[in-house]
Amino acid sequence: MAKYLLSIVFICLSRLVIAQGCSDAGFCTMGAMKPDQGYNRRIQIKLRSVELTHYVGFTKFGDVIYNYVPEVNIGMNGKTTLQVKLPYVRVDGALATTAGVGDLSLSLTRNIVQREGYQVNATIGTKLPTGNANIKTAEGLSLPMYNQTGLGSYDAIAGISFINSKWLIATGIQKPFGENSNEFLWSDWDGSPLERKANEYTQARALVRGTDVMFRVERNFRFTNFNFSTGLLPIYRLTADVIRLPKLDSEGNFIKYYDHIVTESTGLALTLIISGGYEFNSRLGIKVINGFRLKQRFKNADGLSRELVNNISLVYKF
Repeated sequence: MAKYLLSIVFICLSRLVIAQGCSDAGFCTMGAMKPDQGYNRRIQIKLRSVELTHYVGFTKFGDVIYNYVPEVNIGMNGKTTLQVKLPYVRVDGALATTAGVGDLSLSLTRNIVQREGYQVNATIGTKLPTGNANIKTAEGLSLPMYNQTGLGSYDAIAGISFINSKWLIATGIQKPFGENSNEFLWSDWDGSPLERKANEYTQARALVRGTDVMFRVERNFRFTNFNFSTGLLPIYRLTADVIRLPKLDSEGNFIKYYDHIVTESTGLALTLIISGGYEFNSRLGIKVINGFRLKQRFKNADGLSRELVNNISLVYKF
């Protein structure tokens, strides 16, 4: 009976999802900043786990984005854990269908405080541009970032979390370095049958993403095999995205490229998180993590905005 009830809960959670996606940018699911973390009074020495996540997201443009994410966690000693993630991305887009390997995530998480009632963990990490940020159509037209399998930048990430039996509080920062290789411009789509649709997306040529900070607060309810949590995830973009646009003379002739600040790309994206998990035994478990969008930024040149998101993960510990 309990398993049937659990299935109904997961189905309901996976239907009630409206979120500003963070999974793609990566840092709010990395190390100490991950949602739905269990608290242990004693650090588990050399804990190892493999997690397989199915992610699906829908954009306001009609794109459907799938991520298949294998995640490996290896306890290097009694207090330090290495996390590795490399997604496979498929986008069924309004302009094209694309697929390929995404960006590689690497992080080290260290337990820095361990007390009877709580623990504090810190993470440093990076994202490497192993994905493609400039996939083109068969006609050679560059696609917007919503269609790309990678963000195309080298990102430095750091964060810290406080965990006890009831609460998870975490904060982190993600700083991208360098411009990416994307070449999406509205003008290239002039005369195309999809010109009007292409013009709905934010231009992203030579995109330099802004710096993000996040703050996660979750209240956990844990039972013998089942757990449930709810919380808020605000992500604030401190600096605006910058792209490179062509400058033309009065007759429409190209003069040069210039840096253009994407207005309305800064500010707050706020999500209400609801998650649930079930442990079938000491090694095998399942998690569902969803969110309800409360607020999002107006422009997202990086293609990370979502109207609906669902994550289902299978976790195996060994």
